[in-house]
Amino acid sequence: MLWRSVVGKLWFTILLLVSVVLTILMVLLLQSFERFHVNEAESQLVNHANMIAAIFDGYDEQDDALRTISQYGSSFETHALIFVEGTKVWGTNNSANDDIYAQLFMTNPVLSEVFNGEQVVATEGDFPLSDNGEASHTEMMVVGVPLQPTELDNSAVFLYQSLSAIEETSNETKQIVYFSAGIAIVLTTIFAFFLSSRITAPLRKMRQVALEVAQGQFKTKVPILTHDEIGQLAMAFNRMGRELNRNIHALNQEKEQLSRILVSMADGVITLDRKGQVIVTNPPAERFMQSWFYEQGINEDSSVLPEAVEQLFQRVVSVEKEQMIEIDVQGRSWAILMTPLYDREYVRGAVAVIRDMTEERRHDKLRKDFIANVSHELRTPVSMLQGYSEAIIDDIAGSEEDKKEFAKIIYDESLRMGRLVNELLDLARMEAGHIELHMEEVELGAFSDRIVRKFQGYAKDEGVVLSLNHVEDGYTNSFDPDRIEQVLTNLIHNAIRHTGENGRVTVKVRSNEYGVKFDVIDTGSGIPEEDLPYVFERFYKADKARTRARGGTGLGLAIAKNIVDAHKGQISVHSKIDEGTTFSFFIPEAGMEKDELSR
Repeated sequence: MLWRSVVGKLWFTILLLVSVVLTILMVLLLQSFERFHVNEAESQLVNHANMIAAIFDGYDEQDDALRTISQYGSSFETHALIFVEGTKVWGTNNSANDDIYAQLFMTNPVLSEVFNGEQVVATEGDFPLSDNGEASHTEMMVVGVPLQPTELDNSAVFLYQSLSAIEETSNETKQIVYFSAGIAIVLTTIFAFFLSSRITAPLRKMRQVALEVAQGQFKTKVPILTHDEIGQLAMAFNRMGRELNRNIHALNQEKEQLSRILVSMADGVITLDRKGQVIVTNPPAERFMQSWFYEQGINEDSSVLPEAVEQLFQRVVSVEKEQMIEIDVQGRSWAILMTPLYDREYVRGAVAVIRDMTEERRHDKLRKDFIANVSHELRTPVSMLQGYSEAIIDDIAGSEEDKKEFAKIIYDESLRMGRLVNELLDLARMEAGHIELHMEEVELGAFSDRIVRKFQGYAKDEGVVLSLNHVEDGYTNSFDPDRIEQVLTNLIHNAIRHTGENGRVTVKVRSNEYGVKFDVIDTGSGIPEEDLPYVFERFYKADKARTRARGGTGLGLAIAKNIVDAHKGQISVHSKIDEGTTFSFFIPEAGMEKDELSR
């Protein structure tokens, strides 16, 4: 409909505004013209009355003055009456009406004021007339001017005129004003339709383009015909279309990328809405669901969740925090981590990450079984050692030399087996997270001097030069001194054992604002490159035969790594065959994050 369109609203608004303005202007003009005509007619009557009074005053004889006044009165259309000392002496009509008017003028309270000779009076009113015996009323304007107020009493000139002439002039003015207003309204209507059409034509085009954009045709453009606000709106609309096209393209790329990531993920991903309905899954998640469907003996239905997953979802939605469970399906262990998805402040769903933990759990079991088996197997050699010792005690050995040899073997093996058991137990506690650290503020210089002095005798026996390069006295760092001493003891002992005669082992201690770094450098045989990634694993030995001959257990570096990790530090190794090995570990200051060893 026209009234619901911009054209109709704009046309109606402009037309209403112009009509209101024209109405107010027309009323004011008509009132102004009416007052002008009345004032003009009154001014003319007053001028004529003054002229008649001047003529009357200019003659000594009354008859001469009346003749002249009669000639003067015939030149205009107004009517006049002259009163001298209360008696009408002359009238332009000289009819019965003059007598009526004379009586009315003399009795009128406004007009009778002129006989006092003080002022000129004027009035408008309805004065009755008699026409053929019938009374009629006529709107007239009457003006009175006194005659010789100083010489004559009750003498005045009255001029009167019907208001019909003034009304005719006012009607002609009204017709002109009405005609002008009609022309203005017609022109306003044409202008309003022209203006609204010029404004709404681009808007209709924009509406058409907007519908095309809504259908996915983002390359459609609005033609720019002007450089005003409509043109700027068209440019902004085209820019919006380009940006929308770019954003949609970016969203499609991101959606495709996300889809590829989900498909290529090793972990399963399930996205749920607020009601717990499945929205998105990837192949690993589908395999998990298929296993669960098979175990439950139901038909595959992607909208049904396992009971444990459904309960996990309810907990996530209620507490609005991530939750984790682990369930067994078809002999495999699955860990499910579910996190809420937010729409601003409200939970709109959840995303679950499903990881197959079967191998990890199997490895954990193997590690635990391995420790249990090793501990169990140690009982047999310990029993044998006890048997040898009992043989010596019971004098089964033949000679003193045999007894001493057996005793030496028993002593060495007992120490090695005891050390193995202790290290296994320590490592098991560390990997279980039961390691306890007693943090202290340690003076680095004295600490490193004490440890190096402890190995000077052993190094001299092995023909190795052991030296210390440490920070200046006064530098401190916070760590567990017993545990760090255990790490350094292991590293220095290994370095001396694997360094040949006349070799060198150097201990470096460096401190900075981030923490303290220890380096144990030797010039020994080195570690093969292929063995470097595994040196910190339990029971791993690069040179099994030599390590066994020298009494190693293969657990020292694994224990050292667990101690450094407990301090939130890092440990690394660099080595070359026949050139030497460098073990380095970094202990950060309390409250610091892990930093690179190069700091």
